[in-house]
Amino acid sequence: MSQPHTVRIWDLPTRLFHWCLAASVVGLVVTAKIGGNLMEWHLRLGHLVLALLVFRLVWGLVGGRWSRFTSFWVSPARVWRYLRGNAPVSDSAGHTPLGALSVFGLLAVLAAQVATGLISDDEIAFAGPLTRFVSSQWVGQATSYHKEIGQYLLLGLVALHVLAIAFYVGIKRQSLVMPMVHGDKRIAEPLAPSRDDALSRAMAALVLTASGALAWWVWTLGVVPGF
Repeated sequence: MSQPHTVRIWDLPTRLFHWCLAASVVGLVVTAKIGGNLMEWHLRLGHLVLALLVFRLVWGLVGGRWSRFTSFWVSPARVWRYLRGNAPVSDSAGHTPLGALSVFGLLAVLAAQVATGLISDDEIAFAGPLTRFVSSQWVGQATSYHKEIGQYLLLGLVALHVLAIAFYVGIKRQSLVMPMVHGDKRIAEPLAPSRDDALSRAMAALVLTASGALAWWVWTLGVVPGF
């Protein structure tokens, strides 16, 4: 058998994004469940997630090799190969086809949750910054989705994500967590690594700064002039 190769799969910006997003989602759930004065933090965390999602969208186009959407874009043929057990190593070096479906699903549901949160109003302790720009009907529908459908969709996908990690650790004897900590995976073939040097990290910092600026601008839209 050939010796396994250590390959940098997850660049530092992707790893930081992953853990910041995980912590933010936990914070969003906790603040939403407790409510009250913590809803102000719920709003802040929502804007943080908005910045992170914009960053990931851009980084999925220009980031490290295995962080780019093109490296784990899902097709029926790729999923079928993976399920049959004859997929090439490159199909599972980063996200597996099933993992990719989970990632895209989580990003889509999070985007919908953030978007509806921006125009939600519980008429008690929370109002999104964009509520004054849409009709009351849209506000009502967004609030209903955000508090009911979207919340449980997100929790369900997070639970599925955690179960998948446990399955890989317990059944397949593969850790999906540690590579997302240090960035490297040991794989059977010498595949091309993700770029993870000072220049790429500087570019990621610029992308994150621009994403944060966009989220901050959205925040300011909720400030009514004269108040």
